Amino acid sequence: MAYLLFAHLLFLLLATGSHVQPVRGGLREERLEESTTEVISHSQGLVARLEGLLVLGNSSDISLRVETVNADEVKVIQAHTLVLSLQSRVFEEMLRNRNSSTLVLRETAECTAVFDKFIRYLYCGELSLQLDQATPLHRLATKYGISSLQEGLTQYMSQNLASDSQGGHVVGWYEYAMTVGDPALRDSCLQFLSWNLSSVLQSAEWPYVSVELLMTFLRRSDLVLKSELELFEALEIWITKNDPDSLTAENALRLVRYAMIPPRELFRLQRQSPIMTRYHESVRDLLYLSYQFHSASPLQLAKFFDVNCSLFVPRNYLSSMWGSQWAISNPARDDRSSSFQTQLGPSGFDSSKRVTWNALFSPRWLPLSMRPMYTEQGAMQPPRPDGGSGIARPRIIITPATSSADFAGVSFQKTVLIFTKQKGKLVVRHIFGFHQSTEEVGDFLADVDLQYRSSEYLVDGSLYLHIIVKPIYQTLIATKN
Repeated sequence: MAYLLFAHLLFLLLATGSHVQPVRGGLREERLEESTTEVISHSQGLVARLEGLLVLGNSSDISLRVETVNADEVKVIQAHTLVLSLQSRVFEEMLRNRNSSTLVLRETAECTAVFDKFIRYLYCGELSLQLDQATPLHRLATKYGISSLQEGLTQYMSQNLASDSQGGHVVGWYEYAMTVGDPALRDSCLQFLSWNLSSVLQSAEWPYVSVELLMTFLRRSDLVLKSELELFEALEIWITKNDPDSLTAENALRLVRYAMIPPRELFRLQRQSPIMTRYHESVRDLLYLSYQFHSASPLQLAKFFDVNCSLFVPRNYLSSMWGSQWAISNPARDDRSSSFQTQLGPSGFDSSKRVTWNALFSPRWLPLSMRPMYTEQGAMQPPRPDGGSGIARPRIIITPATSSADFAGVSFQKTVLIFTKQKGKLVVRHIFGFHQSTEEVGDFLADVDLQYRSSEYLVDGSLYLHIIVKPIYQTLIATKN
């Protein structure tokens, strides 16, 4: 009789729990086709009673014996066949083929430690967790086919990438996502790591980055970090800690963009870096080409050397020679402008040349066709029809203050980093890139409402930007068909 009552209660929970909004011991009105219907909901109480069944073991008909792999730890949980079978097809198959009242499960130590939370989720549809419990819980959800928990944990992990943890966690989450084949989690972690690489390089996780992830970083041009020198010094730490085979170390060192490091720093590395001394022969040709790049005109260099490679493509460097920070207070109110200078190019040949840039931000920018037109008498005419939405939205425009013959052969890739505060720290939330020949990025903060101080794109009511101008020598980087 108790088992039938339990089954009936569970049926009610599964039939109504995901559709009825919980109301604590009261009524809720719904209007359907001009009539009023009152709904009585006590689903929270039903969930509490189901949790009580798990905690007390009432009417239990199966014992889960969770054994830890390579350890003597054993955890026994009194459970109910009906709950496990309804929630998991994997459990349903295992229970169908069992030959005793005990089901033996073998899990890792990390999964065993959180198995109680996992089973509680099957009864109550919720759980509380800490950062270090996300991976084992996700592993259990994947193993036993609990897709709702799997998706919820992926969302939790994606929203907690910036959280502080003693040993770091994002690199571990990325490696785990690669192992289980979770593309959403993998992409979220990789984007966060790439856009906030400086903090990763200084974290306890950095020496334990896998070879595959290390190579992925080194090949990317959208990395956000202080300078290329910072990346080399971090790579030196990684090689010293892991002592990889010579081929791996050489391949990694050849992905450093030495041409983006000033000559004085290259000289210092050759003199003081043990890793540079050890693998000097492997990168000597790159160093030689970098020195020539810094000492001669880039246009002249291109006449004698094939330099169509990433060595001469800047990443997103936060150094002041590449751009400027810009904090815009009350960004929904007025147009704002700012000016800053960058070095004409990364080559030492251009180190004394500066380009002044003007940046204009507008919170309510209208396309030209949507702006009011004025007659010679000063009368305002209605705006011309526009094929687009005609909705004013934030825009940013970046233009050089003057034109110069020194720009010959150089184009400028303009990048805007949007910072936001997550878990109490500033992190890069989004990156917008300009086409080299344009002054404005088309999708800048599209569909973002800056009217409210609580906007996820604002930090204490201000919009935090970092504008980066990357000079690209067009004649050096040829486009392959």
